[in-house]
Amino acid sequence: MPANAVLLAEDETILRLFPPLRFTWALIGQQAVVPITGRNAKRVLYGVINLRTGHRIVQRGWSMRQEEFQAFLRRLRRCYPGRPIWLLLDEAPCHIATQNQALAAQLDIELLWLPHQCPELNAMDQLWKELKGDLAANRQFRTIDECAKYAENWILKLSNRQALRKAGVLSKNYWLKGL
Repeated sequence: MPANAVLLAEDETILRLFPPLRFTWALIGQQAVVPITGRNAKRVLYGVINLRTGHRIVQRGWSMRQEEFQAFLRRLRRCYPGRPIWLLLDEAPCHIATQNQALAAQLDIELLWLPHQCPELNAMDQLWKELKGDLAANRQFRTIDECAKYAENWILKLSNRQALRKAGVLSKNYWLKGL
C-alpha cells in the first residue's frame, strides 16, 4: 500500500421510517397495538471511514443501485484528490457491477473485497450498528428525510477518535492493526 494512500472502509445502511420495535408495553392479558400505515419509506446512507484518521463521508441515496454507488465513488475521488484510494467493501450487487468496478479503476480506487458474511470486519458496518442502536429502535420521525438527516449528523458529529473507537479500529485486537 503506497504511503500516501487512503484506506477507507465502505458500507451502506437502509433507514426506514417505521423503526424496528424492540420494546413496548401493554396491560397484562392485552396485546399491544402498533399502528402502521403500510407505507414504509426508506433512504440509503452510503458511508466510509478513513481507518487511519477517522474522517467520515456520508451520502444519502434512494436505493442501493449502481448509479448511486457510482455517485459515491466520484464523491470519494473529489474528497481525496491526487491520492490512491483503497476501499474495503463487501460484495453487494452494486459493488460488484462491472460498470462500477470499471469506474473505480478509472478513478484510481482500488477495491478490496471483504470475506462473505463477515460484517464484523467492516468498520463502517460497526458504526452503522452503533447508530441504529441509538436511532432506530423505538423512535419515530415525522419523515424519512428527518430520520436520514439525524443519522447523517450522528455519524458526522462524532470526533475522529470517537468514530474510530465505536468502529472498533482502536481495539488492540483490530484485524488491520498492523497496517
